[in-house]
Amino acid sequence: MASDQENSQDANAPDDTSEKEITRGITIMKSIIRDRDKAVTYNVNWNADNQLIGSNAAKLASYIGTLVRMHIPITATRWSNKELGSAKDKIWTEILRSFNIEDTTIRKKYILQLAGKRHRGWRTFLTNKYLKDKENFFVEYDPEYPVKYAIFITEEEWVAFVDQRRDENFKKVSATNRERASNPTYAYKKGRLGYARLEEKILDETKSDATSLPPHVLWKEARVGKDGTVRDDVQHIYDECETLSQSISTAEDQENRSVLSRALNVPEYPGRVRGKGHGCTPTSLYKNPRRRNPSNQEVMETLQALQAQVLQLQKDNERYRCMEKCSSQLKETSEKASINCQNKFPEGISSCQLYLSSPTYRLVGKGKVHNTSGDLLHHRPLPDGHLKVSVDVVLDKDALLPIPDIVSETTLLRDAIGSFVAWPLDLIFIDDETPTKPASKDKGILRHNESVASQKEVFAQGSQQLSQKIGSRQKNKRDLPVTSLPKKGAFVPRYQISLETLVDSSDMATAGAIRLLDMEEDIFGYSCTETIGKEDLEHIFRHQELGVGVIHTYIRFLYDNFMRGNDQLSNRFRFVSSSLVNKALICREPDSCREYLVKRFMASSTNNLYLWPYNSGCHWLLLAIDPLKEVVYFLNSIDGEWTNYPDMKQLVDTSIKVFRSQRQARVPRTKSSNITWIKVQCPLQRNGIDCGYFVMRFMREIINMNQIEIPITYFDEYKCAHYTRLQLEQIKEELCQYFIEKRLISI
Repeated sequence: MASDQENSQDANAPDDTSEKEITRGITIMKSIIRDRDKAVTYNVNWNADNQLIGSNAAKLASYIGTLVRMHIPITATRWSNKELGSAKDKIWTEILRSFNIEDTTIRKKYILQLAGKRHRGWRTFLTNKYLKDKENFFVEYDPEYPVKYAIFITEEEWVAFVDQRRDENFKKVSATNRERASNPTYAYKKGRLGYARLEEKILDETKSDATSLPPHVLWKEARVGKDGTVRDDVQHIYDECETLSQSISTAEDQENRSVLSRALNVPEYPGRVRGKGHGCTPTSLYKNPRRRNPSNQEVMETLQALQAQVLQLQKDNERYRCMEKCSSQLKETSEKASINCQNKFPEGISSCQLYLSSPTYRLVGKGKVHNTSGDLLHHRPLPDGHLKVSVDVVLDKDALLPIPDIVSETTLLRDAIGSFVAWPLDLIFIDDETPTKPASKDKGILRHNESVASQKEVFAQGSQQLSQKIGSRQKNKRDLPVTSLPKKGAFVPRYQISLETLVDSSDMATAGAIRLLDMEEDIFGYSCTETIGKEDLEHIFRHQELGVGVIHTYIRFLYDNFMRGNDQLSNRFRFVSSSLVNKALICREPDSCREYLVKRFMASSTNNLYLWPYNSGCHWLLLAIDPLKEVVYFLNSIDGEWTNYPDMKQLVDTSIKVFRSQRQARVPRTKSSNITWIKVQCPLQRNGIDCGYFVMRFMREIINMNQIEIPITYFDEYKCAHYTRLQLEQIKEELCQYFIEKRLISI
């Protein structure tokens, strides 16, 4: 009875399903072992990117997995562990016995990297099958030892492996990875095929003569389902890649981020190429060998050569100082500092010829020499024995600058046209024409030439008018401020004189004094503080080249006096910060510049015109950008082309395309890469100083006309060949009046 009851209980008990869960046997690739014993080997093929392809590629990949399970313990957590070196060598030796593969470093590296992937996959398989439940959570009980894989795993290894996987840090990482992989934005749909064999399949089906496909093409094909349909978001990324590929060079694609990574807006990881699969690296794709590190001997040879150069430079410098001491004709004309001028140079601005003495003594260009007391070059003192020169004409296109311009990184004279450079005194010769000194008819009375009595008299006149205007703005802000012109004599810059008197009487008269001007978020898209120094004000008073602080202050003036409280103007016109986007930053941090521009463009809801004063390092010009219509107006006061500024143009084009992509705009294929650039026939400057003043007046006139579209021939109301000095003085008067009204300078 008991026996029957026990048999009855056994019959009613649920069947043991531990063996039924096994749906396939262990993969040990016996056929390869048998063929190896018969001295039969398999051929494998490689594509142009050094990836494994061909009919035997899948067989080799499976065999690598078998060898990994046989030789690498599951407790190995880091594939790069040096203790695994002998086991890796065994795997490589076994593969060479059965497959015809070149015994080279690049092939061995590929195979062992693939083995590392198989090892990680093997550990993940064991974790998911034995340590997690159906909901993919770790089980609390001790999992049974997998008897099926006893030939690969010992019981001790299994216990250690379970302890590793139950570590809390590992669980956190596992949960994070599971969450990230649970719902991919663009799901891969080709199973175990892989990118390399997918590329091989496409090339075979299309019977193409090409040896490789672009990464974004493969990326798209890998996300096409069995029904052959392509999702709209996948197609959109592909279209964006097609657009970007026409504006980004191969070198930039390699050095920064690939076209696909840019379109997806994801970071690029070193050593991999997105959309090409395992084994493809930037080196193999772009066929650009990696630079090897120099040997110790090469480093020492380079160091010795540099030391010899430094020694020679020290000797040349000492010889130059001796010559300078013996033949210097410089003399001090100020109690504060000596100025770099000789008796042969008239005071003021004079036309001159520029010579070089090396390798031959020759005339290389023409320009104007600026011989003024305490003159600065790009906010820095001039080197001893040099004067500030503006380059107008270049006669030798290969001539080098005596001193390279560190601001604009210019080394050739032809690249310095329209800008200021330092030139040796003994290589400057005045033309026969009369030097152009500052005349009272043009500039009025200069502060350093007038008497104390006349200063007080003129300031009294300026103060009388100033007291009438401070505190009450003009009724019609679209008109330039009316500055009274004397019936006889020259224009008197009253606000400039008043502001200069305030500066001389305040702490701003001391070197290093500054004032801070708050810039609201609506102006540049972010809150910031602009710094105004004494030198910035001196540049206005002396009509010298302007820095970014003055340009930004004038933008704040335009915002306060035109756009604040005027919804139509404030919604139509916006500004781009020259501090965040300029030549130096475009070369050094192009991604941050592009992100800022795109962010500014994304803030627009209707058609906006973004006014961007661009500083090329030695010259100001204005870009007026309509990102929705994809039109860029180019206003350059020296009649240059936008092709002279390739970094700037590429940044603008790329930013507009990214903006187009982020707002998911659809454009015809014929226009997808044709952003419209329009060169406006704006007034031109006649010297190397006025570019900043022209840019400020351009912005004022554009806002004053209240039009987003700028005529190619410029506005009829302001059309002229050149701005007069009076028109530029009016801009300076506005600036100085604004400084006074904002009480930035007080006694």
